[in-house]
Amino acid sequence: MLPITTVVEEIKSEMAAKRPGDSYEIVLVNDCSPDGVWNVIEKLAETENNVIGINLAKNFGQHSALLAGYGKCSGEYVVSLDDDGQAPLDSLNDLIAKLEEGYDVVYAYYHEIKQNLFRRFGSWMAGLMGKFMLDPPKDMKGSSFYVARGFVIREMCNYKNAFPYLVGLVLRTTRKIAWVETNHRSRLQGTSGYSFVRLLGLWLNGFTAFSVKPLRLSTFLGFFFAFLGFAFTILVVVRRLLGLTTVDGWSTIIALILIIGGLILMMLGLIGEYIGRIYICINDSPQYVIKEIKGSLPKEHDDAH
Repeated sequence: MLPITTVVEEIKSEMAAKRPGDSYEIVLVNDCSPDGVWNVIEKLAETENNVIGINLAKNFGQHSALLAGYGKCSGEYVVSLDDDGQAPLDSLNDLIAKLEEGYDVVYAYYHEIKQNLFRRFGSWMAGLMGKFMLDPPKDMKGSSFYVARGFVIREMCNYKNAFPYLVGLVLRTTRKIAWVETNHRSRLQGTSGYSFVRLLGLWLNGFTAFSVKPLRLSTFLGFFFAFLGFAFTILVVVRRLLGLTTVDGWSTIIALILIIGGLILMMLGLIGEYIGRIYICINDSPQYVIKEIKGSLPKEHDDAH
């Protein structure tokens, strides 16, 4: 049995036990998964009257897939989680209760993340990059398991570019963000689909879609090295006037050329990345393409959570 079936059953159990008066919908998005999960989603959509299945035409990435699902959500609150079973659904009511204190978005925060070293490093890098690029609230903690108010989700769906980054979309919509500490579960089966290339692409989305700080950094580096070059020139002239001779340091010169040349090429590549993404967005490259949708919600679910 695939983890998604277990996750759906746990959602139903938690809602029945802790929020029995609330109507709700479950939107399941298949981002072209190779493990046959769409067949399972189809059966769930056929047998459950509050389940919608969305099948994407190809793999567009986690953030695009989530936006595809958000576009079909109609609830006052929207809960987002992965289907790997690691999200502690027994904390779902705690997240919603925190949201009802007046916040717009509430994240689950894991004191100990049960992922391999590579994924923990990727999460750490993404958090570090987010703090530098996006100026989040102080000590903000996040994860892929969170609840948001409907207006936040609708505003996020207004973003139509091909390179979405969800944390950036949240932060440009609201700063009323909180987090609830909870336990991270072990993965039910399989391994994470994030490779180094995908993580790099996600970081680039955060770098280029919601901040110009990398370009400003290149400007500061240019001024810094120009200042160093000017100061070194003055030093050479002064030493020459004083009659001091020095032995030519070829290794030092070559090292400086390589460092400065490497920085120049890196910054040119970064500028090219910005320009390339602008070009792709101008060409209206799709954020996602929905191949088919299974299931429909009854009218009484129009105000679902």
